[in-house]
Amino acid sequence: QVQFVESGGGLVQPGGSLRLSCAGSGFTFISFPMTWYRQAPGKEREWVAFISNTGGTIVYADSVKGRFTISRDNAKNTLFLQMNNLNPEDTAVYYCNAGFKSALYSNWGQGTQVTVSS
Repeated sequence: QVQFVESGGGLVQPGGSLRLSCAGSGFTFISFPMTWYRQAPGKEREWVAFISNTGGTIVYADSVKGRFTISRDNAKNTLFLQMNNLNPEDTAVYYCNAGFKSALYSNWGQGTQVTVSS
């Protein structure tokens, strides 16, 4: 079955950095594009960054452009999100899924909590 396991979140001060990881299983990881999403309290889930199956195409949401970097290691079925210069508006639960803008799989992982606070 398709599964996503996110990790790497935590509490960080404004201006700090975190690196998130997403382990995908139950599908051919290398054959699919991947997207990071986030959901803040009281808000809809939004996409943050996208990467094509081999990493040749990358797209960021305007809110994170220049601060976040998405990457993937297909040999390890793992997606990454390097987050720099974090601000309180980045506080959310971060999720990953296959696809672009809309998830290809109905299964969602637990997500990993990112809290940016002084």
